[in-house]
Amino acid sequence: MKADCLTGKILNVYKILTNTGVEGPGRRFCIWVQGCRKHCKGCFAKDTWAFGVGKDYSTEDIWHEICEQKDIEGITLLGGEPFEQAQALVELTGRVKQAGLSVVCFTGNTIEELQNSENPFVRELLKNIDLLIDGGFEQENFDLSRPWVGSSNQRYIFLTDFYTPEVIKQYKNKIEMRISDDGKLEINGMGDFENFRKSFCLQLGKNDVK
Repeated sequence: MKADCLTGKILNVYKILTNTGVEGPGRRFCIWVQGCRKHCKGCFAKDTWAFGVGKDYSTEDIWHEICEQKDIEGITLLGGEPFEQAQALVELTGRVKQAGLSVVCFTGNTIEELQNSENPFVRELLKNIDLLIDGGFEQENFDLSRPWVGSSNQRYIFLTDFYTPEVIKQYKNKIEMRISDDGKLEINGMGDFENFRKSFCLQLGKNDVK
């Protein structure tokens, strides 16, 4: 992939994983954006709610990181709420699509809400997404029977032919665990995180799982 220059719009980010196998189809570069207004009850990612407290990245810097990955088939946008930073993500995802990679995006909104948005960048971002997973987490509809989602209301919406329902059926929920630079155990993917934390921390005798 060629790391052509972008205009360098700023994206406020909670976390980036450059290569993961549990946040969508295949190996993926994942960006958790910072900031969300939905505040779903039981949300697994409350640390991503506050706005402006993440790390600022230019879209150019993120694109260069993506170009360094050798075996990914696309990027995944999570949060936080990606559509809160639609303008910067339009630029980044446009370059990703030009490179022949896929874009998967999780949103707490419904696609109908996004299609009716008065923000033109929201509608533009939709054009760059292959697979949209819409709907906020609903604790009362907790369901781990499908890959990557935690409640039964959430929908897989195929905006291009890059992925199909048959492809999704090949996957199951999994989690990954990493030790962060500050010594904490970080978990990503989809699973019953609350019970996992309780069980794991009980065995360790300390609260160092996030």
